[in-house]
Amino acid sequence: YNEYKSYLSMGVGIGEVKNIIAVLSGKGGVGKSTTVTVLAHALATSGYHVGVLDADLCGPSLAKMFGIKGEITSDDKGWVPIRQGCGRGSISMMSLSYLVEDQDQAVIWRGPKKTAMIKQFLNDVSWGCLDYLLIDTPPGTSDEHMVIAECITGLSAVLVTSPQGVAVADVLRQVTFCRKTSIKILGIIETMSGFVCPNCSDCSLIFSKGGGEKLAQHCQVPFLGAVPIDPKLAESLDKGCISTHLSSYQTYCDIAKTLHTEIPATKMDVG
Repeated sequence: YNEYKSYLSMGVGIGEVKNIIAVLSGKGGVGKSTTVTVLAHALATSGYHVGVLDADLCGPSLAKMFGIKGEITSDDKGWVPIRQGCGRGSISMMSLSYLVEDQDQAVIWRGPKKTAMIKQFLNDVSWGCLDYLLIDTPPGTSDEHMVIAECITGLSAVLVTSPQGVAVADVLRQVTFCRKTSIKILGIIETMSGFVCPNCSDCSLIFSKGGGEKLAQHCQVPFLGAVPIDPKLAESLDKGCISTHLSSYQTYCDIAKTLHTEIPATKMDVG
């Protein structure tokens, strides 16, 4: 850990990143990857330079959802993430999916290898000057989460939950994890908060509603917003192109504005 801190002081890795946000949830399948993808896109189109780290090593999906293709190269500072312009800003992507030859092959790693890979993503990637680095994490509070918490000073988190009681209970444990590891909780997002009909755009409650907001009140943390299930947004992410005209996308844009207010980053000149 001390070696890692001294490495950051050399100005490599994440040393020039202004704000780092981990997107967490105790439950799988609640929309963490969707949240990371759309929030990053919303921030970048607003003129910010955004990095995205896919720390879900066994299920890396962000490269497909962003539609960002390419090969990882290296320079004198380490691996170079794949960068592309996005609106008035940019997105820099790093994922294990760029490093494996067979995308259909399962990643079967024990804890120490996962820990080493996460440290390498933080240490040995030349992220450069970024306003935000968003980290997509697997569900739970396991090796990936612990090494991220240990290695990043001043880490913040956004928690994602669906409204059902079982999911909310798991995310409550995530709140406990954040407080024990001194991670600042920026707020909670409730996903699957209704279903938007792809034909008439009416929103129906197929699950319960309000679980995320109640959890935020119980834990005394900000409630960032409720996002419904939107088949059109899901379809666009499957194709690697984000539909920005959808109401669900606009909800994420509002959340991005709130996050920027919570931890304002200095907007950099965009060429």
